[in-house]
Amino acid sequence: MSRSLKKGPYVNERLQKKVEAMQPGDKTVHKVWDRASSITPEMVGFTFGVHNGRAHAPVYITENMVGHKLGEFAPTRKFVSHGGKMAKAQK
Repeated sequence: MSRSLKKGPYVNERLQKKVEAMQPGDKTVHKVWDRASSITPEMVGFTFGVHNGRAHAPVYITENMVGHKLGEFAPTRKFVSHGGKMAKAQK
């Protein structure tokens, strides 16, 4: 279920302060553990290292990502192909 429109999007306050302090064109990767935080228009053009449970996956924020959550762009599971001997033989 989505968040109430009355409340507005969830953005971590500490993350919002970091974004406001960043300079335009800043190329550093800022580490983020809050995957549930929404992407705001102020974040466009910056790179965040979103924690996926093991490491920080670099995510460059573009205009199309505004309104989504940070965690959507850092997958937590690695897909290992189906099959076995037969699938390997077909490759």
